[in-house]
Amino acid sequence: MPPIRILVVDDSVVIRKVLSDALGKDPALEVAGTASDGRIALAKIPKLKPDLVILDIEMPVMNGLETLAAVRREYPKLPVIMFSTLTGRGAAETLEALSLGASDYATKPTSVGSLTLSLEVVRSELIPKIKALCGVRQSVLPSHPPAAARARVPANRRIDLVAIGTSTGGPNALAEVIPRLPADFPVPVVIVQHMPASFTRLLAERLASHSAISIAEGSVGTLLAPGHAWIAPGNFHMTVAAAVTAASGLNWRLGLNQDPPENSCRPAVDVLFRSVAAVGGPHVLGVVMTGMGSDGVIGAKHIREAGGEVIVQDEASSVVWGMPRAVYAAGLADAVYPLDRLAAEILRRVFQNRATRAASATHSASLESSIQ
Repeated sequence: MPPIRILVVDDSVVIRKVLSDALGKDPALEVAGTASDGRIALAKIPKLKPDLVILDIEMPVMNGLETLAAVRREYPKLPVIMFSTLTGRGAAETLEALSLGASDYATKPTSVGSLTLSLEVVRSELIPKIKALCGVRQSVLPSHPPAAARARVPANRRIDLVAIGTSTGGPNALAEVIPRLPADFPVPVVIVQHMPASFTRLLAERLASHSAISIAEGSVGTLLAPGHAWIAPGNFHMTVAAAVTAASGLNWRLGLNQDPPENSCRPAVDVLFRSVAAVGGPHVLGVVMTGMGSDGVIGAKHIREAGGEVIVQDEASSVVWGMPRAVYAAGLADAVYPLDRLAAEILRRVFQNRATRAASATHSASLESSIQ
């Protein structure tokens, strides 16, 4: 395989050198060129034909958001990774870039003065994302897993809780799914999106501004309620546990912890999924969407073993088909759906199963009445 050709776009000479040095040491990568602003980058793309662009946000002449919009118009399939700071402004601009079509983002080293640290940050965070976005796609699998996998989940289980896990491409995927849930959605939703602490609150706010249900960052002790969704805050695992209150009896509440990362992630999907399986048993619907790696497989196994259901996003609509594929390959997916069908499938499973049980209860009551 020829090396992945990368165009680095950043107005900082130091950052361009750090990236070029770090990426150039990997034999699978090649820095085909650099640019100090968006206008120069756009002129170089047809000449260099890069496989991927790493794009700074704050630049003179033509900033990253303007450049991204132009790239998407002219090269809609070219992967673009935004390279941004962890500041509040950087987080807001990065989320805006993702909504404009950026493939992913990586955070700049906090101190470019430490070359060793900067190189390690690039190697550990940026290189795996480049390879995932530019890797050879696996063959498309069938829409449904083997019959043996589907048969393990009993039909018509009432769904009391929806748990979603996602990573690379997740913000846009969530923006496709969550706003389609109606205000009367009858169960709570808990979400893990792999993101730093400064990003998750802004993500919750952006989703809330376009959604009928309430969305917020998770906080310790919050009681779950229907028609509400909570996103795990960055750098914290989020869990769901049983809680008894005098007012309403048995409820579920959120917990947060900073236990060691799992799958190199905190928050981790596995942590959330294990907890919902423990408290929700067969009444949990797990949803695994686009993302790099395999976070969610162990948690999906717990949900399935407890009698719950797990559905995943398909390859064609995923930015990176890592997490969903891992769940599918383990035989833990009840079905695979494109992104534009996920919300409808969540609604179908939640409302249909509740309606079926309600109809059954009504029928049983009628029978008892006729017997009497």
